[in-house]
Amino acid sequence: MKKVITYGTFDLFHIGHLNILKRAKELGDYLVVAVSSDSFNAIKGKKCAIPDYERMAIVEAIKYVDEVIPENSWDQKINDVKDHDIDIFVMGDDWTGKFDYLKEYCEVVYLPRTEGISTTKLKEDLKLK
Repeated sequence: MKKVITYGTFDLFHIGHLNILKRAKELGDYLVVAVSSDSFNAIKGKKCAIPDYERMAIVEAIKYVDEVIPENSWDQKINDVKDHDIDIFVMGDDWTGKFDYLKEYCEVVYLPRTEGISTTKLKEDLKLK
């Protein structure tokens, strides 16, 4: 069985989120998704509209997702890959090169983002209303 992992905040869930989860699942048989915790987002300077336990429940309900884990720090990725026997690490291509250090442990794939949609754009659009 080929196992895939990806990470994200998944605030204001949108079609771009769904697309990356679908494409990540197509790369393997089992998809683990690490959802950024509220405490980790605070460290990153991010404020979410949806609390972490709700974002995790939403992601867990997606048919492409087999397992959801919390993301609590930048440093946990190597342990996640090892602990979950991950074969492929997936991120959006706006992170290209940032996680190449994981190539020692698994394949690293950067997927193109969905054009015209992002949580940042949604939040900006909502402010206009």
